[in-house]
Amino acid sequence: MSIHIGAEKGQIAPTILLPGDPRRAKFVADTFLEAAVCFNEVRGMLGFTGFYEGKPISVMGTGMGVPSVSIYVNELISEYGVKTLLRVGTCGALQAELAFGDIVFAMAASTDSHINRIRFNGRDFAPTASFSLLLRAHEAAKAHGIAVRVGNILSSDTFYDDDPDSWKTWAAFGVLAVEMETAGLYTLAAKFGVDALSILSVSDCLPTGESVSAQQRETGFSRMVEIALDSAP
Repeated sequence: MSIHIGAEKGQIAPTILLPGDPRRAKFVADTFLEAAVCFNEVRGMLGFTGFYEGKPISVMGTGMGVPSVSIYVNELISEYGVKTLLRVGTCGALQAELAFGDIVFAMAASTDSHINRIRFNGRDFAPTASFSLLLRAHEAAKAHGIAVRVGNILSSDTFYDDDPDSWKTWAAFGVLAVEMETAGLYTLAAKFGVDALSILSVSDCLPTGESVSAQQRETGFSRMVEIALDSAP
């Protein structure tokens, strides 16, 4: 067991899906995995391992924000030997042409977090996805007939921003969407030499102010999970 994960060695598969919401992890396990077994309940961050088309796959919640996802990703890689990490989460669209349920692949992650500024002594590090995993996911989406957008996203430390228009600067530079975890995930994947990709479903649209319900966030984004599962090596 690690500090924050109650699994024994061997209970977590080399490939893991990482939703922010632990209830979404349970939904993925119940809906898509065979013979799923719960390996973690510490702090309510549910984790499960089962099989998808004969391959062992794990899924576990990470909580919200770069600090939270970084704790779990560090332990999953260093303590449990995870090699492929696929974030399956929601995002807020920054471009008006993105609609609810649209899929975004995060090729890179801009951020307003200062974690990497601390790590790199004030210099900027550009967190990017694993190209091989991005390519596999793109091919999986094509096989499902699902159109996706690929590009830069923003990992923000702030959910409730005091400046309601701050997102417009990012949008003007072509950033597709905003969420809170990917920059941390990609940075640690680079540090440990493993593969990571964020596959995101649009749940909110900042240009229009529209959003979906909490229940829809939890269970209504099956397409990104299917793509992620079919991307697993």
